[in-house]
Amino acid sequence: MGLTYLHTMVRVKDLEASMAFYRLLGLEETRRMESEKGRFTLVFMAPPGQPECPVELTYNWDGDEGLPSDSRHFGHLAYRTDDIYALCQHLMDNGVVINRPPRDGHMAFVRSPDNVSVELLQAGEALAPAEPWASMPNTGHW
Repeated sequence: MGLTYLHTMVRVKDLEASMAFYRLLGLEETRRMESEKGRFTLVFMAPPGQPECPVELTYNWDGDEGLPSDSRHFGHLAYRTDDIYALCQHLMDNGVVINRPPRDGHMAFVRSPDNVSVELLQAGEALAPAEPWASMPNTGHW
């Protein structure tokens, strides 16, 4: 029995704000589907050169009222980066809170506009501890 990864879906309240956040991470739109009948938009975003690893942003045109609120069953999205310090600085410069700073030079967590937890991992060996990250406290939950 074979298994193939397809995507991770997250429900979003503001499609443009969410797309802007994922663009800050470096993802690009790879596919879009609009359903007039179903009244929703699906936008698939993936890292450059990795269209097989998308996150599916699901936007319901009429809002999410009445849908099950079971988002606690979702853990997080995870992405590897070549320079965790540079990515976290880029995100912070654009108003994203670094919930768990990369104090260890290896791992950080941020949240999307829809409160989706995103884990960022340094490719290869951890970077040497550096400020402001080494002494930055956690902010909120991650």
